[in-house]
Amino acid sequence: MSHLLHLDASLRTTESRSRTLSARFADGWRAAHPGGTVTYRDLSADPIPHLDEPAYSSLFVPAEERSAEQHAARAFGDPFIEELRAADTVVIGLPLQNFGPPSTFLAWLDRITAPSTIGALGDTRFVFATASGGAYGPGTPREGWDHREPLVRHVLEFLGATDVSFVNVELTLARVSPQMIPLDLGAEEDRSFQAGLDAIDALAASGSLVA
Repeated sequence: MSHLLHLDASLRTTESRSRTLSARFADGWRAAHPGGTVTYRDLSADPIPHLDEPAYSSLFVPAEERSAEQHAARAFGDPFIEELRAADTVVIGLPLQNFGPPSTFLAWLDRITAPSTIGALGDTRFVFATASGGAYGPGTPREGWDHREPLVRHVLEFLGATDVSFVNVELTLARVSPQMIPLDLGAEEDRSFQAGLDAIDALAASGSLVA
C-alpha cells in the first residue's frame, strides 16, 4: 500500500504558500493513490526538540550498552525514522527563514539522519513545496542567498535519495512588506504562485519531474 509522509514547517497558519502547495500535493496524491495512507506532521505547531548529546551518541552505541538517557532518546527519536522509512513519498512545505530552512525542519532532518538511513532512501520520493517572501533566482540582487535547496539536496544525497523535486513560489510578501509594496510586484507574485500550483499538480498526478 502506498504511503505519504506530509510535513509542514511554516510559522504561518493562514495564507502560507508552502502549506497551500504541500496540501495541494497531498490532495492530488490521494486522488492518484486510492487506498493509500497519509501521515501528517506540523513541525511548527508541534516542534521536535533539537538533538542533544544523549540522542546523538545513542546512534553509535549498541542497544545493550546504552544508558537510560540514551534508551529514552531512541524511544523518542526512532518513530521519526520509522515514519520516514514507511513512506514511498514525502512532501514537505518549506518556507524560507533567514535565507535557509526553518530550525524546526532542521531538527527533524537531524533526527532522521542516522546510520539506518544513510544510503537507504533510494526508493523514497521527495517533493519540496517551497516559498520565499522575496526573489532569489538568477539575475536578482540576492541571487544565491536562498540556501535551502543546496543544503537539503546534499543531505538527501548522503541518505541515498535520488528522486528529489523542488517547486518554489516567490514574492509572497509583495503585497505585505512595506519595502516591497512600492515595487508593484503583485502580478509577478500571482504568476509565480500559479506556476507553482501547476507544477505541484503535475508532480502529484504523474510522478517526478526529475529526468
